Amino acid sequence: MSSLIIKNARIINDTEELSSDILIEDGIITKMEKNIMLCCNDESIDASNYLVFAGGIDPHVHLQLPTPAGASSDDFISGSKAAIAGGTTYFIDFVTPRKGESLKKALQYRLKEAENSLLDFNLHIGISWFDDNIIEEMKWCVNVAGIKSFKVYLAYKGSIGLELSELEQVMRKAAFLGAIVLVHCEEGDEILNLQQAFIKDGKTQPRYHALSRPAVTEAESVRKVLDLVRKTHCKTYIVHTSTAASVEHIRQAKKEGLPVFCETCPQYLLLDDSVYEKPIPESLKYVISPPLRKKEDQLALWEGIGDFTIDTIATDHCPFNTVGQKDKGLNNFTRIPNGAGGIEFRLALLYTYGVLGKRITLQRFVALTSSNAARIFGLFPQKGSVSVGADADFVLWNTNSTSIISAKHQIQQCDANIYEGFELKGSPFLVVRKGIVEIP
Repeated sequence: MSSLIIKNARIINDTEELSSDILIEDGIITKMEKNIMLCCNDESIDASNYLVFAGGIDPHVHLQLPTPAGASSDDFISGSKAAIAGGTTYFIDFVTPRKGESLKKALQYRLKEAENSLLDFNLHIGISWFDDNIIEEMKWCVNVAGIKSFKVYLAYKGSIGLELSELEQVMRKAAFLGAIVLVHCEEGDEILNLQQAFIKDGKTQPRYHALSRPAVTEAESVRKVLDLVRKTHCKTYIVHTSTAASVEHIRQAKKEGLPVFCETCPQYLLLDDSVYEKPIPESLKYVISPPLRKKEDQLALWEGIGDFTIDTIATDHCPFNTVGQKDKGLNNFTRIPNGAGGIEFRLALLYTYGVLGKRITLQRFVALTSSNAARIFGLFPQKGSVSVGADADFVLWNTNSTSIISAKHQIQQCDANIYEGFELKGSPFLVVRKGIVEIP
């Protein structure tokens, strides 16, 4: 069987940079050294003009997510195509059981939905209802299904949200099982009260989505969850952190040595709440949860990246079309499906505005987009590393390319893009996944 050799690679890992050839056999990196000799059937690619780094790992995506407005517009085929185009070679999606549905049954159904994915993936198990059976099913998830990450929402009360007392029980069991709990931190009861008050007063536009979820509803929820971490010692991952106060709470928790990890997303680094003043239907596409924040929060998030408070940059990729989905909430912001796309542009956005913006190094770029997620979720060094024995999942990155984001030309399956008009510098030239070469 022929092998693939990447010649003259400038390899960027999260802790080092090195120059080497890379030999790939059966989808695995089997040798890294200079001047590897080609055999007669070997294929080779000259990487002299490119950076080589581990394929992106997006630990937070929602493909084909069911909602009252219809499923999110990317299924596992289109979503994985968009991921490849952007340099992401692995993602973690979610199982979201219906009220009363067993975790086992929900997992089996979700795996069936995801079987046509073009990429390796894993699933976090959502816990959207709670009783004594859930505790036993968590044990099955870890010991039989091999899934060691659970997701709890403190928002969306009345549908999939849990109470803090229920989260505490989930965290205690997860800690016992050696699992990690992901938490969507928002004060669900307070948000529901604000939503109802705005709608009653006829305040129905998208700006009231943001006003119904003020920064304090996230930060206070983060504070309470960190108190539970202190009590339970559960490894905990705070998803899509968006506020300055949340970052400060997590920073202090890390200084205490608590087992907590922090995720943010490009939208919170690059967009602010002024977009909600745009006219309808343009403003509909920015309805996400948590909502976009102030410029001061952006600055605090970048500072959190700089001092290692923030561990990962995911996307929360969950796009909905404006026509036929987002516009179902034209007269009631609570009916607008929450979410936007980003998996196709995550790496290019962070490279452009992070690396070239002199905010992060190349090594930190790799850590934030790949290696840290691999470590947190038990994938490293098979994923998240260009090293001998690792899966041959990596990107040849063209530092000289330029482009402008446009919904008209994107691969992700949506009629809008929250980054419309953003200029990008740098993009994947080739993406290698398990040794298979893809041309984005």
